[in-house]
Amino acid sequence: MATIKSSYEGNLRTKMIHLQSGQEVITDAPLDNNGKGEAFSPTDTVAAALGSCMVTIMGIVAERDGMSLLGLTWEITKVMQSDPRRIAEVIVEFHWEKPVGSPAFLQKLKNAAKTCPVALSLHPDIKQTVHFNF
Repeated sequence: MATIKSSYEGNLRTKMIHLQSGQEVITDAPLDNNGKGEAFSPTDTVAAALGSCMVTIMGIVAERDGMSLLGLTWEITKVMQSDPRRIAEVIVEFHWEKPVGSPAFLQKLKNAAKTCPVALSLHPDIKQTVHFNF
């Protein structure tokens, strides 16, 4: 059974619908690749998925240990390569002003993040640079 139903909307725009929830995501081609840049590009969604997946797995670990990740934020920087055009690197920078838990717990979170399914699914040629500012 399908997970996502997608359609081409014209003008280099796509629409994806998550079938279980009905949530929609629009993508546009980026400005530097003939697009309008009015929404996430397909490669932006890949980069965003890495950060979201890392935090989801960290959240599972935190909940299992009775801890909270409230206040944790992150930024994603996607670095493109031109020939061939592809994602060369995804930089994930975590910020947590007031982390909770022991140094061992925080290390457990970092280890969990680096083994999330998206991190393990990306091609090894895509460099994953992760900074934990906590």
